[in-house]
Amino acid sequence: MKELPRKVSAPLVRAMKGRGEKIVAVTAYDATFARLLDEGGADVLLVGDSLGMVVQGLQHTLPVTLEEMVYHTRMVARGTQRAHVVADLPFLSYQVSSEQALQSSGALIKDGGAEAVKLEGGVRSAEAVRRVVEAGIPVMGHIGLTPQSVHAMGGFRIQGRGDEARKRLLDDAKALEQAGAYSIVVEGVPAELGKEITALLEIPTIGIGAGKDCDGQVLVCYDMLGLLRGKSPKFVKRFAELGDQVVVATTRYAESVRAGTFPAAEHEFATTTAAEPSRPRKA
Repeated sequence: MKELPRKVSAPLVRAMKGRGEKIVAVTAYDATFARLLDEGGADVLLVGDSLGMVVQGLQHTLPVTLEEMVYHTRMVARGTQRAHVVADLPFLSYQVSSEQALQSSGALIKDGGAEAVKLEGGVRSAEAVRRVVEAGIPVMGHIGLTPQSVHAMGGFRIQGRGDEARKRLLDDAKALEQAGAYSIVVEGVPAELGKEITALLEIPTIGIGAGKDCDGQVLVCYDMLGLLRGKSPKFVKRFAELGDQVVVATTRYAESVRAGTFPAAEHEFATTTAAEPSRPRKA
């Protein structure tokens, strides 16, 4: 019997720091991508509210709803075997009160199939984290460049520069750890600060634009695969250029259809016979 891969859980993610194992995280938004990324060895699949930008074509994440997050999380959960599935709490689904945070988290777990939730903010979100964790739901924190605060930050700007900003982020990190978060995403901060936060905490940090010394890294799958057109952010490494391949494949398909060479005989079905049923072959 084929041995099933060991399922990655919140406790396992937390334990990886002590073992010196780097955490591989990537965003996913549907079952097909989830299967491929899971097979490729991702430890964490984050159903990010970044779907508002890369899937829905929005300028930022703020319009994304809880219902949309549940929908996309459900698809990712269906496509995942090994990876740990984490879902973002979208804007205004947890800021009103700790009880609202718990109810929204419960929806992502119960209806979406998530195994943990992620929310933005440090000190200001600590009470919400504590309430959700007390209910038995693992929480991943998120500090630094927090996209839901894009207007307050004046755009997507690097955070933590200067003594006061640095201290504020260190306080945020400790507050989340003390509230019970099992890991923290650190986004858009100087590499030295990412290293300092990582050394400060017993729980793992997962960096995105926060330097190599974080305990793990996360990238948006569309960035990592080179599916998005235009200039990538400084912190992104494109590990493939699938966007170019999609354009080439579509061009070839269009040319074949217009030339009448597709479909060819091998793509067509014959008249139904007992020996050759007229139905598609199962994959």
